[in-house]
Amino acid sequence: MINVLIVEDSRVIRDYLVYILKTDPDMQVIGVAGSGEAALEFLAEHLPDVILMDIHLPGIDGFETTRRIMSSNPVPIVVCTASTHFSEMHTVMRALEVGALAAVKKPRGLTGPDADAESAAIITALKLMSEVKVVRRWNRSPATPTHVTAVAAGPVLCDGSGHDAAIVAIGASTGGPPAVLRILSCLSPAFPIPILVVQHIAAGFTAGFAEWLTTASGLPVHVAHGGETPLPGHVYVAPDDHHLRVARRGELETTRDAPLNGVRPSVGVLFRSVAERFGRRAIGVLLTGMGRDGAEELKLMADRGALTIAQDEESCVVFGMPAETIKLGAARFVLPPHKIAELLTTAVARDTSKGGTRG
Repeated sequence: MINVLIVEDSRVIRDYLVYILKTDPDMQVIGVAGSGEAALEFLAEHLPDVILMDIHLPGIDGFETTRRIMSSNPVPIVVCTASTHFSEMHTVMRALEVGALAAVKKPRGLTGPDADAESAAIITALKLMSEVKVVRRWNRSPATPTHVTAVAAGPVLCDGSGHDAAIVAIGASTGGPPAVLRILSCLSPAFPIPILVVQHIAAGFTAGFAEWLTTASGLPVHVAHGGETPLPGHVYVAPDDHHLRVARRGELETTRDAPLNGVRPSVGVLFRSVAERFGRRAIGVLLTGMGRDGAEELKLMADRGALTIAQDEESCVVFGMPAETIKLGAARFVLPPHKIAELLTTAVARDTSKGGTRG
């Protein structure tokens, strides 16, 4: 049985969320709270397996409530929001940065056209995240751009000699947004090649994720569109429910082909395309996340001579995907995000005149 605390100030929505969770025999609502303060009081005496957290709350908001929980008595948290407006999405991303594991859309009601799908998404997210072992997050200032200072922090063990990189492909799932931000924040605005990102995230959140990355990292981050040519120093995120790949002539391609490894967008689709298009001139980075999406395809990249990197266990929220690719012998380097950024900087520093995606 999975014990759930619901934090939601609207009684109508709160009751509906309770109704949704009661439809699943494995879920049990052990408490409801109408504010962040009430949630903290509840947690002083109870320990749920997972929390469903609203963002807009009276008193302290969902971000601050999440930050306090994760810095004192950490519990897996899924944030729930009704809006994709930038200001609210920014708060959602900040909550993910301080320790929330996932975000879902707030259901629009029992008679809504997507009621069943919305309910299923909430139940699935809560079940998956309840299995994650979270650790305490110490208080710190989130989303602080570090840029060149962090890149220059220390030497990097890199044998990128002769690598002549043309593109970076990054894949991430649970716990990925803060890791992706950490890497991008450590890169120079003059980074000489394009960066493509597949982040497993609930539908409707991708645009806000890209805007948040732009604001917090200082790099231009876009939701990818099919047919466009990726530019050096720009970051392209796979759109909602679409695979992202690089086509034969180097332009981006987005498709709704069947899910791979159970997901769409799939890290595996992106990695396979850059392996086939760029071979040894590609760099693949596999970050925190459940499952094994991208693990075998990073091995394909390694077999074709690409520079391949996996996030280390200590810095991962979920050491699933990186562990799988390490087992396959696919990762040439296993590093925390800031060291990954250093390695990327070193690997592309040799030849800034051959950036872009030209073969």
